[in-house]
Amino acid sequence: MSEQKSLLIELGTEELPVKALPGLAQAFFDGVIAALEKRGIGFERGDAKPLYTPRRLAVLLPAVDVEQPEQKSEVLGPYLNIALDANGAPTKALEGFAAKAGIDWTALERTTDGKGERFVHRAVKPGAKTAELLADVVREAIAGMPIPKPMRWGAHEYAFARPVHWLVLLLGKDVVPAEVLGVTSDRMSRGHRFEHDKPVWINDPGDYVMALQGAKVLVDPDARRTRIVAEVEKAAAQAGGTARVTDDNLEQVVCLTEWPAAVLCSFESAFLAVPQEALIETMEINQKFFPVLSDGGKLTEHFIGIANIESQDVAEVRKGYERVIRPRFADAKFFFDEDLKQGLASMGDGLKTVTYQAKLGTVADKVARVAALAETIAAQVGADPAQARRAAALAKNDLQSRMVNEFPELQGIAGRHYAIAAGEPKEVALAIDEAYQPRFAGDDIALSPLGKVLAIAERLDTLAGGFAAGLKPTGNKDPFALRRNALGLARTVIESGFNLSIKDLIAKAIDAIGPLPTGKDNATATADADELYDFILDRLRSYYADKGVPATHFTAVAELKPASLYDFDTRLDAIGTFATLPEAEALAAANKRIGNILKKADIAIPHAIDRALLTDPAESALAEAVEAVLGETDEALHHHDYVTVLNHLARLRPQVDAFFDSVMVNADDPAVRANRLALLKRLADRFRAVAAIEHLSS
Repeated sequence: MSEQKSLLIELGTEELPVKALPGLAQAFFDGVIAALEKRGIGFERGDAKPLYTPRRLAVLLPAVDVEQPEQKSEVLGPYLNIALDANGAPTKALEGFAAKAGIDWTALERTTDGKGERFVHRAVKPGAKTAELLADVVREAIAGMPIPKPMRWGAHEYAFARPVHWLVLLLGKDVVPAEVLGVTSDRMSRGHRFEHDKPVWINDPGDYVMALQGAKVLVDPDARRTRIVAEVEKAAAQAGGTARVTDDNLEQVVCLTEWPAAVLCSFESAFLAVPQEALIETMEINQKFFPVLSDGGKLTEHFIGIANIESQDVAEVRKGYERVIRPRFADAKFFFDEDLKQGLASMGDGLKTVTYQAKLGTVADKVARVAALAETIAAQVGADPAQARRAAALAKNDLQSRMVNEFPELQGIAGRHYAIAAGEPKEVALAIDEAYQPRFAGDDIALSPLGKVLAIAERLDTLAGGFAAGLKPTGNKDPFALRRNALGLARTVIESGFNLSIKDLIAKAIDAIGPLPTGKDNATATADADELYDFILDRLRSYYADKGVPATHFTAVAELKPASLYDFDTRLDAIGTFATLPEAEALAAANKRIGNILKKADIAIPHAIDRALLTDPAESALAEAVEAVLGETDEALHHHDYVTVLNHLARLRPQVDAFFDSVMVNADDPAVRANRLALLKRLADRFRAVAAIEHLSS
C-alpha cells in the first residue's frame, strides 16, 4: 500500500456571497475529490466534508497517497493489412506509429478486435508524486465551480467569486509549492478579521481546525451552527421566551460569521400592534435577526442579533442592532395604521384597474370568478356559501394595501388582520389568509373548511385561465406557477377528504372564463378540460412517488381517470392493500391476459351469461363464483369501499386459474366463444370498477 499523508487545501478570499457559499464550498470539495480520482491518487475520505467561512473554502482529507500508482497506457495502431506490405515489411503508417511511440516497430505488440489483428503500444511508467499534481488538482477544482459572475482584481486576468488573498497547501507537514489565482502556497492561514488579525501557522493538516479555533474562527459550519443555536436559545431563555429559528435564516447567519456571538435586544412594545408577520419578516429577511416568541407563539418585544465578534462593549452592539431595526418597524406601523384608516372593503375598488392578465381581464374579474366557484364548492362540502363568497370577494383586496406593497410576502396575512379589524367573521378573515396555502413545497394545506374552499376555487380559476390564455408550462418555464397551483389544488382536495367532482369544477371554471381571443383572424379558444385534468393528475404522480407509492399502482388508478381526486386517493389505498395479498400477482397477470383476449375478440360480446352454454366444469365454477362476487360487492362498490371489493375478487383466484388451465376461450362454436368472452368481461369490469390491476403484473 502506498504511503499516505493528510492533505489540507485552504483558499482565502474576501467575504464570499452568503447564499452561494455552501454551494461553492461543496463544489470546491467535490472538485478536489474528482481531480484526485481522475489522477488515480488514492485517499481515505473518512468523515471529511466541506469546511468554510465567509473568508475561506477548505478541503481537509485525513489520508492521501503520496504518489500515483504505476500508469499503464495502451495506444492502438494500424491493422496488419495497413501496417505491413506484401513482403511483411513495415509501411510508412507503421513506422510513423512506432516513431511516435519512441520504439522500434519490432517491439510493438499485437492485439485482435472485431475487425482483425492490429499493432498496439503498451507501456508502464512510474506514477507521479502527488505533490507534483496538487497545483493542477486545485486549479481544476476551481475551474469547475459554478460562479455566474466571476470577479477580476489587480492587473492580471485571474477571476473568482471574490479576490483571493492566500493559499494553504499542505501534504503532511510539507508545504506543496503552487501558484493559484496569483497567490503562492504557504502554511500560513489567517485568523478572524477583528479578533485575531494575524497569520496562523498550520504545522500539520490535523492541526487546522483547532489552530483556527484558537484564532477565533470556527471553520466547520456545523460547529458554527451548533454554537449559534445554543447562544440564541440561551438568550431567548433570558428574555423568558423561545427563539424562532428557521432553517433559511440560520443558514445565512452561519454563512455570515466566523465566530458568532448572540446579543439580546429589544424594541418598543408599541410596535407589537403591527401584524407580527411583518415584524418577523423585517427581522429575518432584512437583518438576519432571530425573533423571540412567547409560549403561545406570539411575538415579544425581544429579538436576538448575531455578532461576528465577542465585543468588549455588548451594549453598543445592542444599540446598533436596535437602531437599525427601529425605522423599518416605524414604516411597518405607518403602513398598517394607514391601511386601517382606508379599510379592507374600500381597497377592492382599486382592483378594477389592475390587470390580472391581458386576456383574462382585471384582478376584479378574477375575484368575481373565484367568488362564484367558492360558493359552488362550499355548498358541496358543507361550508357556508355566503361566507365563501364574502371571503373570496375580499381575498385580493390587500394587494392594494400599503403593507403588502412593502411586504409582498404578507398577501393574505395582511388581509386577515384588516378583515378582523373591519369586524368580518373570524371564519372569513382566516380564509383570506389560508387561501394561499400551501404557499410553498411542503407547506400545510388550509386548516379551516372555508380556507380550503377558497384555496381550491382560487387555483381552479388560475389553472383554467392559464390554459385558456395559452400559458401552459413549457420546459422549465411556468410564469403563472400552474404546476404549483395544480399540486396545491390536488393536495387540498385529497388531504381535506373532499369528494368533489374535479372534472365538473374544471368545466365550471372554464365556462366562467369563456372563449378568449387567440390573436389569429378573430379566432377564440377555451381551455381543454381533459387536458387540464391530465395536467393535474401528472402533478399527483410525483406527489405519490414522494409518499413511496409504486408507479404501477398510480398508473392502475390513473387509467380510469376518476372524477374525484379524493376517490382517486381511496382507490390507490385499496390497490396498495390488494398488492400485499398472495393472490395479487396471479390475478393481475390474469387480468392482463383477459384484457388482451377481449381486445382481439372478433365477435359481439353479450352483456349476460347464458348458463346453458356453460359446458366445462371450470367455466361453470368461475361463472358461479363471479356472479356471487358481483352480488357481494355491489354495495361496497356503491360506498367506495374498494378494499372490500378487491378482497372478494381475490378469492376468485382458484377458479380463474382452473378456467385458464382447462378452458379454451376461443372455442369453435361462436355462441360458446361469445359466452366465455362475456364471462371474462364481467370479471374484468368488476376489477376495473376499482383500478386497471393488470398494471400490477410484472
